[in-house]
Amino acid sequence: MLKRVEAVAETPASVLVQGESGVGKELVAHAIHMRSPRADGPLVKVNCASIPKELFESEFFGHVKGAFTGAHRDRIGRFQLADGGTIFLDEVGEIPLELQSKLLRVLQESEFERVGDDVTRSVDVRVIAATNRDLEQLIVDGKFREDLFYRLSVFPVDVPPLRERGDDVVQLAQEFLEQTCKDFGRDILTLTRAQAAHIRAYDWPGNVRELKNVIERAVILSAGKVLRLDLSMPAFHAEPTTEVRQVPRDDEVMTERELKEFQKSNLIKALEQANWRVSGKGGAAEILGVRPTTLADRVRTFKIKRPSR
Repeated sequence: MLKRVEAVAETPASVLVQGESGVGKELVAHAIHMRSPRADGPLVKVNCASIPKELFESEFFGHVKGAFTGAHRDRIGRFQLADGGTIFLDEVGEIPLELQSKLLRVLQESEFERVGDDVTRSVDVRVIAATNRDLEQLIVDGKFREDLFYRLSVFPVDVPPLRERGDDVVQLAQEFLEQTCKDFGRDILTLTRAQAAHIRAYDWPGNVRELKNVIERAVILSAGKVLRLDLSMPAFHAEPTTEVRQVPRDDEVMTERELKEFQKSNLIKALEQANWRVSGKGGAAEILGVRPTTLADRVRTFKIKRPSR
């Protein structure tokens, strides 16, 4: 995913960021903008789902005084605010079908008029859109314009859910934990081995947003130096996985080196169970719940080699 971000960032191509709710699509958009030649320009964010239907044109393109009831002064729209920079259209799949043609026009021609004005204005904007919906299925259902889809998805970037990101989840949890402790004025707490194993085994339906919330709740509920993840994390008391049973004690803190050794050991166990097959049915990638390319990268990083027969 990061390689695709780096590849497209320096181009003017429109980007469609796709992924489940909470995976960090806005952060991906921000990363693309900051790595682009437009980094010094504005990054204007628009939540398409929060705009009332009757105010869509005004929000995007602006209006002149007296254009409609309540228009007491001129207003600059989001596209004009983003001139020379990037506009991020979050939840683009929520735009009503009858309004999509107005968005398509500014994307195709880089021109628009304010509501109530007859002056055509030009704008230079790079568009990044994001959605957690299947836009191609919405096209089939007649709820999304096919031409708008192709205009937005010149370069798609898929953001994987947290459950497919392997040991990233533990590193993210530790980062959130340190930052939350600082923000809340607490002494730095640390994840134990057993807590890290539970975090790694959980499915995280709310993705990174859920992980951050769980860590913040745990810090709030913690007294002393013990992180009360058991009070904040769903299914913490559920039947532990094999990985959790192999962790001997809940009072041990992992160093960075121990964490990497734990990750490497876990990868080797999965490869051994899969008879060293990375992909396919019953492969190590399927066992770990990650993509084969992700697993292959980690095998190279840890310099894991299949033992000779």
